[in-house]
Amino acid sequence: MRSRTRRVAVVGVSLSSCGRVDQATPYTLHAQAARRALADAGLDRALVDGFASAGTGTLAPVEVADYLGLRPTWVDSTSVGGSTWEVMAAHAADAIAAGHANAVLLAYGSTARADIRAGRRTGTLSFGARGPLQFEVPYGHTLIAKYAMAARRHMIEHGTTLEQLAEVAVQARANAALNPEAMFRDPITVDDVLSGPLIADPFTKLHCCIRSDGGAAVLLAAEEYVRDCRTAPVWILGTGEHISHAALSEWPDFTVSPAAVSGRLAFERAGVHPEEVDFAEIYDAFTYMTLVTLEDLGFCGKGEGGAFVEKGRLRVEGGELPVNTDGGGLSAQHPGMRGLFLLVEAVRQLRGEAGERQVRARGGGLPRLGVVSGTGGWFCSSGTVVLGRG
Repeated sequence: MRSRTRRVAVVGVSLSSCGRVDQATPYTLHAQAARRALADAGLDRALVDGFASAGTGTLAPVEVADYLGLRPTWVDSTSVGGSTWEVMAAHAADAIAAGHANAVLLAYGSTARADIRAGRRTGTLSFGARGPLQFEVPYGHTLIAKYAMAARRHMIEHGTTLEQLAEVAVQARANAALNPEAMFRDPITVDDVLSGPLIADPFTKLHCCIRSDGGAAVLLAAEEYVRDCRTAPVWILGTGEHISHAALSEWPDFTVSPAAVSGRLAFERAGVHPEEVDFAEIYDAFTYMTLVTLEDLGFCGKGEGGAFVEKGRLRVEGGELPVNTDGGGLSAQHPGMRGLFLLVEAVRQLRGEAGERQVRARGGGLPRLGVVSGTGGWFCSSGTVVLGRG
């Protein structure tokens, strides 16, 4: 085995068609995103010797790799929900650094919205009733209800208000307004969020992510291939992953997410601190996820998330810590497991390719450091990646 000496960079990123895509299959979106990411990097497909994917087919990622015409010698099918892609990126970076692969492609595609419209599937109320879940499903623990219970616990213990949670949605929409690829761009207010139909107390409709179609791809490569790329490298500086629980009854504290562990590990391994970060891309299937993850990553103290998000801090325009700069899952797109979209947006920000929503470093110029943190299940898993430019 080779010693871990090679640095690893993200050299290509792309989205497929996103939003309302009625005439595509998940495989089509995988292929579209993969081709675009390879073109973005300027590397030949023959160089790709690693592949990672999840969420499609019976033998993912075997079926997707076959569809793409890839025959990888390194493969990953880790599936831990929305944080899958941050965890996969960590695994891929380790493999490349150790010499087990040279270039690894991460790809995802989903027609979650189109499938529901066509009657091919229904909404995801739960993940089944087998195993440990059998003890909770009879009590009505839908997926949304699990997150809602956690949010309510935070409100009780720390005084977090509905208005503060609503601010997360309002600021995500403000960022989406700057993103031409976002599905919803019209401004919303706190009152709009609070007056919407109740989905699961305390969440109204606008506290919840949208449902869209879409795909994404990210290409990682060893440092010796960077000079052959057409884009500037974005380096993977540190990663962390953590699994917390499956049953809510085994979750020690509803106000602490697994990002408290994955974030600490990622920052320690990167050798940087949260206050040095220029922006954050955080999984936001629900407004509470953004708020509690900001706390657990160390951007504010435990119980201070409500106050932290109140004063426009998350906005691209004028925010102290721009968060979910593309509009996030609350406004931009959310085709199932959205974690790969977070990595794409972070890389675009660090390369200065984000257009009107481009973040600037505190001292001016392009951002230097960004953090991506994905969450899976119902705060069951977390993966955090610290990325750097130059």
